Amino acid sequence: QDAEVVRTRDPQRLAQCDVVVDVGGEYDPERHRYDHHQRSFTESMRSLRPDKPWSTKLSSAGLVYCHFGSQILAVLLGQPEDGPVVTALYDKLYENFVEEIDAIDNGIAQAEGEPRYALTTTLSARVGHLNPRWNDPDQDTEVG
Repeated sequence: QDAEVVRTRDPQRLAQCDVVVDVGGEYDPERHRYDHHQRSFTESMRSLRPDKPWSTKLSSAGLVYCHFGSQILAVLLGQPEDGPVVTALYDKLYENFVEEIDAIDNGIAQAEGEPRYALTTTLSARVGHLNPRWNDPDQDTEVG
């Protein structure tokens, strides 16, 4: 609850962080490094949790959810982590929310062929609208 959120790609700053998400170029849960931006990265929910059916390549959001989702839900709900309520909610949240983030972040199309409609209000699109444009002279992401 007293965590400081740092936005950086500076390797020296990242080395000082307890948890690093979506930057740093490594996936190492033992050291709390959750980046999916390596050519060799192919993890899915099924590969990390064989009891789960989803084979969509995980994004950093999916990695964090995979490793901590059940624990967080258990605390919020006051239920056992391996109980039926947490298990059902964990699965539904992944299937109906997090998997979409994983797929969009990894460029996985929703359907084969040409889509019939445009998705313009996804969570990823809304977050993307908060970032500066690529050619904006002011690239400070902290300015709001």
